[in-house]
Amino acid sequence: MQLTGQPFLILTIILVPVSIVLALLLWGRVRGPKPVQLLSRLVMILFCQATAVTMVFVMVNNANLIYGSWSDLLGSDSHVRAVPDPPADGGQPGAGNDAKPAKVLQQFKGVGDPLVPSDVQTTDLRGQLSGVDGEVNVWLPPQYNDPAWKDKKFPVVELLPGFPGSSKTWFGTLKVSDQLKPLMQSGQVTPFILISPRTQLISTTVDTGCANIPGKVNADTWISQDVPNMIIDNFRADPSPAAWAVAGYSAGGHCADRMALLHPDRYRAGISLSGYSDPGAEELALTAKDPKLRQTSNPLYILQHAATPPKVALFQSGNKGDGYEDGQALAAAAKAPTTVTVQETNGPHTPSVWRPMLPGVFKWLSAIIPAPH
Repeated sequence: MQLTGQPFLILTIILVPVSIVLALLLWGRVRGPKPVQLLSRLVMILFCQATAVTMVFVMVNNANLIYGSWSDLLGSDSHVRAVPDPPADGGQPGAGNDAKPAKVLQQFKGVGDPLVPSDVQTTDLRGQLSGVDGEVNVWLPPQYNDPAWKDKKFPVVELLPGFPGSSKTWFGTLKVSDQLKPLMQSGQVTPFILISPRTQLISTTVDTGCANIPGKVNADTWISQDVPNMIIDNFRADPSPAAWAVAGYSAGGHCADRMALLHPDRYRAGISLSGYSDPGAEELALTAKDPKLRQTSNPLYILQHAATPPKVALFQSGNKGDGYEDGQALAAAAKAPTTVTVQETNGPHTPSVWRPMLPGVFKWLSAIIPAPH
């Protein structure tokens, strides 16, 4: 039975009154010494509480898609197959500068989650350069299969969840494709291919910070090379950096800023919704544990120490004390051609704040990356 969806939720709802009824029926029937009776009744109370807590957890998880599967929840499924030395130029490890990864042709299928729109596809990708294996979810804009657009290559936005987080959250909880589809059809938003790769690669207690960390994980290479290479190999995706953007919320917002500023040769724009600059804001991040890595993974540090100001447009949003000041610091440090737009928000650090922002954010992005001509 899936962790997400209605069947398991209904089961947890049924278990709550059943546990209470059982406790009431058995309460006066407990026999034996006093300690045994006390222990038995304590177990009944704990069982009732456990069913109630489980029901609430499942409701919250279904609403936010924090954990997309049992393996995500239990942290029992590492997606790091190997940790090779990542190529700096995007070629095969150990090859010459002109070498490119072998073409990767994938099979796609429906996500199979009732919380995710049926037009979202998924595939299990074996990362050639990173040594990471994981799912990548893909949504194609309405124009993609239109005969009038058959010769067009489409821009791409890579969508990163928070931590812990599921690759399905952008589509299921934030409803990005449901919201943007009519705006794309009316011409208000660029017809982007939307992709969301797995970013929880080690466990529920280890955040990679979307970085390459020797001996542990090549998360950066997975996100910025393996996944884009696969999308370009399998879809009519524009390979030019001017046609790619990366977006995230919370820890994913930190990653989006980091990736866009660190790789202006791969991304034209970055979007951070309630993100942060200092990796130490997420105490479970590997990038927070090493002082040097904490410094060099900070988007503000990356921007301030860039050899030349990167041609990147950043969108930053957050409450005061929750990303807003970090966005202002980036804006103050930016020099042309880098641009930073900062929007103050009000409300909790939850999808209820980020979801209604998406139409406006993607209209902003459409001015940076227009529709193909």
